[in-house]
Amino acid sequence: MCEGGINTGQMKHALSMVDDQLALAQQWLEQLHHMADDGHRPEASAELAQVTVMLGQAREKVEHAGNHLDVTGDDVTVERV
Repeated sequence: MCEGGINTGQMKHALSMVDDQLALAQQWLEQLHHMADDGHRPEASAELAQVTVMLGQAREKVEHAGNHLDVTGDDVTVERV
């Protein structure tokens, strides 16, 4: 990050790391969902399944945010010094 704006390369890298963490959590929760289902705990299984879906939605939003980093408004200028 810099005072006059953001370093989009660093921001995209950070978003990629966040996406990796969310993907890992999503995989773990999917496994827990199946374990709860196999253990005849339907309420827990359903809740874990919902969280897994929510993490998928969060990952989509992270991806969309990254796609919008390249869009610049008219109020942004770059000046070499």
